[in-house]
Amino acid sequence: MTEITTLSQFLKTAKTQFQVYDMGRRVQHIDMMAFHQIEELLTPYPSPIQGHAQFAIVFWDASQKHYIWFIKLALDERGLLAPAPRLQFIKMIIEALGRDPTQPLTEQQQEQLANHPFNFKPSQEKLAVFNALVRKQLGEKASAQYEFAYQYLSGQHPAEQWQNIGMQGIADVCVRAAELDHQQHISASFERASVEVQIAMCQCLEHLTIDDALAAQLFEKINTASTESQAYLLRALASHPEQSQKAIAYLDSCNCLSADMLITIAARNWSALKDEPTLSIYLEALARQEQHFFNQIFADIVAIPLIRTQLLTQLRNPNRSAELSAAIGGLFKVIKA
Repeated sequence: MTEITTLSQFLKTAKTQFQVYDMGRRVQHIDMMAFHQIEELLTPYPSPIQGHAQFAIVFWDASQKHYIWFIKLALDERGLLAPAPRLQFIKMIIEALGRDPTQPLTEQQQEQLANHPFNFKPSQEKLAVFNALVRKQLGEKASAQYEFAYQYLSGQHPAEQWQNIGMQGIADVCVRAAELDHQQHISASFERASVEVQIAMCQCLEHLTIDDALAAQLFEKINTASTESQAYLLRALASHPEQSQKAIAYLDSCNCLSADMLITIAARNWSALKDEPTLSIYLEALARQEQHFFNQIFADIVAIPLIRTQLLTQLRNPNRSAELSAAIGGLFKVIKA
């Protein structure tokens, strides 16, 4: 039998069907071609977190019962999957089976293998969005929380009844925004729902692609929102680089690019930093923080393939401020040490 070196090979050999989701900075479905390129080390993992890739794999066999593996794998300095840990994971699975992987997995083995050393636990909001995406993609009904969430967001319940709405229900509505009148209710909820529900909606929308109208509405709310709400509204713009760029420029103009806001941008709105003026604003604000904070955030975002080239170019930008030059100098001191 041919040696199994990738997760796709193993799952196909085990006669399962499967879907893959990125559970890194944002929860996203990964199409098979993109996952194949990542597995074959042809392209870097797009959203690294502390030198690791985070995936969720949903798989099922002829029984049609679905199983989920959350897998955290190390990356090399180029952002590619490090082959050794992945191979270790696959060998661990095959050894645990103790038999030919071409035979279907039993239910007990599938559940046992869900608890492996490479496992990680997603946050509550990530898990809610993931569950909603999986249900929708597999053509299943939304969760039991969906109905009340829809009723609340459509104005059928008083705003003060927000404590009865679950995060999973909000995620279900947001994931199904293109259906029926969901988009209309999502938009209206940012005017009439409780602040707590608006924040929960932002936590879901940050993982999804929002339309231009909702993005413009969220940007306008940033202008009048509290500092805490501003950060969540900015996160909700993650899929919309243009409005994210406008928001970053606005927050900079009112001296609101705090350390927490800079972390928010690095974690969710990094695609906005592909724009050179926005990246310059961000780095200048970052340079006003403590040196260790600058070093930590720079090391985090320079690992993101989408903006790596722009960041490295900024290191040689002759037009940067003296403050940014000093921060970059401090960064190089740590690297050389």
